[in-house]
Amino acid sequence: MRVITGKAKGHRLKAPKGLGTRPMLDRVKEALFSVLEGYGRIGGRVLDLYAGTGSLGIECLSRGATWADFVEQRGHVCRIIAENLEHTRLKDAAHVFQMPVERFLATVRPPEKYAIIIMDPPYADPEITATIEAVAAAELLEVGGLLIVGHSPRVELADAYSGLRRLKFRRLGDSCFSIYEPVGAEPEAKPAT
Repeated sequence: MRVITGKAKGHRLKAPKGLGTRPMLDRVKEALFSVLEGYGRIGGRVLDLYAGTGSLGIECLSRGATWADFVEQRGHVCRIIAENLEHTRLKDAAHVFQMPVERFLATVRPPEKYAIIIMDPPYADPEITATIEAVAAAELLEVGGLLIVGHSPRVELADAYSGLRRLKFRRLGDSCFSIYEPVGAEPEAKPAT
């Protein structure tokens, strides 16, 4: 597992031993970031929920995001995220929260909204819909922001959730991702001068 492009390109990332963490495969990550770049340059704040190795948030930082918050409940996995941030020299633009995703969404309010929220929960997570709804209810996405959800092809997600609508669905083998935007997400037009 590696950083694909940007200022940390080529850096290998550590992963916890065992099957408790299932990082997104490099080919799926490449497809995801190819789609994301079609929506414009990656920038602003990023939130990586169920962060695991931190691979997705680190990729965003490498490509130009200004800040990333990582949420992971297991202490030993948080230490690996911290090591990966140190190794890629991105630790000064990040914070790791050791807590359940549900608690983060219910209690933490960042100084600014997020341009990108990524959630790649445990495979076939039965709570995935409830978590998407909690993300929408927390109103953490900025206008024009994107929510990326990694999921199993056996998990069917709706085209819309309260306050969110799906822009894109992509399946690659046994992995899928869906991209949502806030309803009414078109940024206001700048007045002519």
